[in-house]
Amino acid sequence: MSAGLFSHAVELRTIASPALWSITVAALVLLLALDLLLTRRPREESVRAAAGWSVFYLLLPVLFGFYLWADHGGGVAVEFFTGFVVEKSLSVDNLFVFMLLLAAFAVPSGLARQVLLYGIVGALVLRAIFIGLGAAALQSGTWAFLLFGGILILTAGKIVKDVMAGEQQEVDISSMRTVRLVRRFVPVTADYRGSRLVVREKGRMALTPLALAAVAILATDIVFAVDSVPAVYGVTEDPFLVFATNAFALLGLRALYFVLQGVLAKLRHLNHGLAVILAFIGVKLILHWAHGVWPGVPDIPTPLSLGVIVCVLATVTATSLLANRRERRRAPEPLEEAERHA
Repeated sequence: MSAGLFSHAVELRTIASPALWSITVAALVLLLALDLLLTRRPREESVRAAAGWSVFYLLLPVLFGFYLWADHGGGVAVEFFTGFVVEKSLSVDNLFVFMLLLAAFAVPSGLARQVLLYGIVGALVLRAIFIGLGAAALQSGTWAFLLFGGILILTAGKIVKDVMAGEQQEVDISSMRTVRLVRRFVPVTADYRGSRLVVREKGRMALTPLALAAVAILATDIVFAVDSVPAVYGVTEDPFLVFATNAFALLGLRALYFVLQGVLAKLRHLNHGLAVILAFIGVKLILHWAHGVWPGVPDIPTPLSLGVIVCVLATVTATSLLANRRERRRAPEPLEEAERHA
């Protein structure tokens, strides 16, 4: 296969003017600043307030999608909605890992909001960096489609392997390289000091466990960015839409965490669905590259992608609920359990 098949540059087109970029980034900074003000004082998040914020953060992308539809056409809006659904479904998996990290670090419930916000800000910064790198890779040649597709298919394979082996997601903070590296060079206090990240102890600067938890979440953000950015580039090649879908998906994560905290563990088939979605988008990227070389190869349209992704998510949600119901039916009643052990 000639090198020209891989070196042909991709012309990235974007709907965003400098003004639209500026307005979007300014609105993002404003929302993050508002979130920071709300989380600066340690307190527990009420489910009612979290639900209200979750609805607000779900309405924002819907309104933005309608704006795109009115100003740039249905094709652009469908790309945005498809990318948002992909990123939101992946972000739910992020939430489950965040939940495990908060438990592993024994983060007080009043400080959970603050740690989650650090994780979201870190994720946004990392996604912006990876989006820029992805755009540069696509402009350098069509080989990037193969690279992105390969990453997603390999990730899907790893998820399937873990599911088939019956391995549960768990966090061992003692084995995390970033945590060990920080502990090696900077002392860490034995207890939390309110919302402070850094304190002075015995004349030396020391980190609190809250800072260590934030570092651990930032490290997991890097792993998630490697998967999520290629996934949304499989839906749209517009860097602005890629950034917007990531931003909208991440903004509501803090509030969504407290709404879904008791539900996350019950979505037992979520990883099955994510594996199917990532593999599907990986194949879509490879077919897209092949279509540019051999026009006879089919190119999967974005509306079909949206339909497949929504169907997969609906299916795994339904199967998870059915599995949970069957498990409850099989579980012995407390009285029967007591009589059996009597």
